Amino acid sequence: MHNIPTVGFALTGSFCTFREALNAMRALREDGVRLLPILSFNAYSTDTRFGKSADFNREIEEICDHPIIHTIADAEPIGPKKLLDALLICPCTGNTLAKLAAGIADTPVTLAAKSHLRNQRPVIVAVSTNDALAAAAKNIGELQNRRHYYFVPYRQDAPEGKPTSVVADFSLCASAVDAALKGKQLRPVFR
Repeated sequence: MHNIPTVGFALTGSFCTFREALNAMRALREDGVRLLPILSFNAYSTDTRFGKSADFNREIEEICDHPIIHTIADAEPIGPKKLLDALLICPCTGNTLAKLAAGIADTPVTLAAKSHLRNQRPVIVAVSTNDALAAAAKNIGELQNRRHYYFVPYRQDAPEGKPTSVVADFSLCASAVDAALKGKQLRPVFR
């Protein structure tokens, strides 16, 4: 990336993919991207079998060298102040996909997207949901049809055991962000 963009890196509650998401976060930082971390309420505060929220939060702030935005009030100025060149939602759960498709902005991540989109700048979605090829499919389709939405290429992660589950290829986040900043969708989308 030639110009140094500022990218919002938003995490929602697909906790099993947090480690991969943080690896993608590190890769973007190593490329010189400035990162503004944004977490949904659940991503910010929920301890799971995959780790404690306080540990993830500390690591995220160290990687990004910036405090986490984790409230609606702190997410609101993103658009009016034009804080971001792009917003990457990584991971993006089926719940967040549904809210984005319906225009619901009731979490720090969904409000960040709404606020950011007012500037007609890219939102890149790294989907991770067990129902992507079921209930969430219509929301993925809706967002893929909207201007300013781009997707990190994704694949079925366990077609035999979880036939409707899809996860983004987190190793392609930096390439997807770079393409979106140029107004292009990284292809193929479904791998």
